Amino acid sequence: MLKCRNEKQAETEKVEDACVIRRRREVSGNTMIILSAFIVYLLLMIVIGVVYMKKTNNSEDYFLGGRGLNAWVAALSAQASDMSGWLLMGLPGAIYSLGTGQIWIAVGLFIGTVLNWLCISRRLRRYTIAANNSMTIPAFFENRFQDKKRILLLISSIVIVIFFLVYTASALAAGGKLFNTVFGIDYHIALAIGAGVILCYTFMGGFMAVCVTDFVQGTLMLIGLLVVPLVAYFMLPGNLTDLLNQSGAPGGAAAFLNAFENGERNYTFIEIFSQLAWGLGYCGMPHILTRFMAVKSEKELKKSSVIAIVWDILSLSAACFIGVIGRAYLLPEVLGTEGASSSESVFIEMIGKLFSNDLALPFIGGIFLCGILAAIMSTADSQLLVTASAASEDLYHQFVKKDADSKEILMVARITVIIVSVLAFVIAWNPNSSIMGLVSNAWAGLGAAFGPVVVMSLFWRRTNLAGAVAGIVSGGLTVIIWDYIPFVSGQTLGTYTGLYSLAVGFAVSLVMIIVFSLATKAPSAEIVAEFEKVDAYSE
Repeated sequence: MLKCRNEKQAETEKVEDACVIRRRREVSGNTMIILSAFIVYLLLMIVIGVVYMKKTNNSEDYFLGGRGLNAWVAALSAQASDMSGWLLMGLPGAIYSLGTGQIWIAVGLFIGTVLNWLCISRRLRRYTIAANNSMTIPAFFENRFQDKKRILLLISSIVIVIFFLVYTASALAAGGKLFNTVFGIDYHIALAIGAGVILCYTFMGGFMAVCVTDFVQGTLMLIGLLVVPLVAYFMLPGNLTDLLNQSGAPGGAAAFLNAFENGERNYTFIEIFSQLAWGLGYCGMPHILTRFMAVKSEKELKKSSVIAIVWDILSLSAACFIGVIGRAYLLPEVLGTEGASSSESVFIEMIGKLFSNDLALPFIGGIFLCGILAAIMSTADSQLLVTASAASEDLYHQFVKKDADSKEILMVARITVIIVSVLAFVIAWNPNSSIMGLVSNAWAGLGAAFGPVVVMSLFWRRTNLAGAVAGIVSGGLTVIIWDYIPFVSGQTLGTYTGLYSLAVGFAVSLVMIIVFSLATKAPSAEIVAEFEKVDAYSE
């Protein structure tokens, strides 16, 4: 009897071992298939870089692509470079953890996108052409205010380098988390792989390589964002509300799905206002504004605005949907708890479960995971390029070697891309870095420093050099003080008040521009004439 029992137990154990081995093989096989999708995608990006390296002959080609962007490339490049890993990881993760109250950030960003394309894009393009064919935002400020001492150029370039270091680091951190979660690769090795590929094609191809890769990446991002949550919704094992309650959603399903509730309490006005204030940042993002400057005609710009707005509303809505559906679909696992992945990995985990387990289509899953990589890369490459342009064209050419020719500037730009990549790599080294936190700080700094100056320089003819300098300095410093200096009982003003630093910095900068412009000498007749010339500009 005992012998029979032992034999049965041994047989059972053999069956179980066989099942475990089979599962391991399946997992291993799926991982290899997903890896192959990643390799194909990364090689494609590098090929694009090589192609456009041959077409990049001077600094204008490298920074603005000769102002030759068409409507589709301009729109998808601008939106893809804007959204970053935040769209596919940060926003869905925030909604997964805290509920749909986090959608106010998406609402604010959508409003900002619409206003940016409809109000700023056309006039900025016109003005950068009129203002001595300005290739960068710092150069535009200098030419707009005829800053002979180049104070604006120096200050704005420094601001770009500082805050874009943090911004680029957020993208690299997102890439590290992606490779770590999908392949189990050590975070630091994963970080190096992502940084290396981005560096490669940005270094080679410059603006056009970045824009074309961003076009591919923007398309892939949108497809992934739309398909994954929709399929997952129809795969739910039960009612959405019931599943949300089972997941331990803060405040229960009712509170989780209520945009005006945060767990078991109502959202405050300050919380909603702070999230909506994210939209203000669009006015001051150099990597987005340069797309407006590079479009080949106003006719193409009008098409771009429609494409960009439609892309934005679809992608933001889908990202919010991922956070909600993911909470129910991933049960019994609850992300963010002990032993589970971070909540910012919700999209990654959904793709893995859906295409590797439920549908047995790992290669398709790999392609959608490339969409996350696309979001990360499309932002990092743009940030690298803008930082390179600020360092080479605006700092090196203007302050270090004024007689440098175009090819020398191009070389300095490429060296800058390497240096910035290394520094951002160091900032992103900590695997616990919050993508949302890094993006929030960088977005606030750039938006507060540049946003009000861009708006006022385009639409208020009384804005002068003193006002512009005061606006940039006060906006950037306000964000740094608000977010990093513990004034109140060891807390920063941002933590203590709950008010987003961008809203405060933007308001302070706007006031300082008006006060200093009115308190100092009015712009010269020449500057006013140029302002009026832009009003009358036509193609």
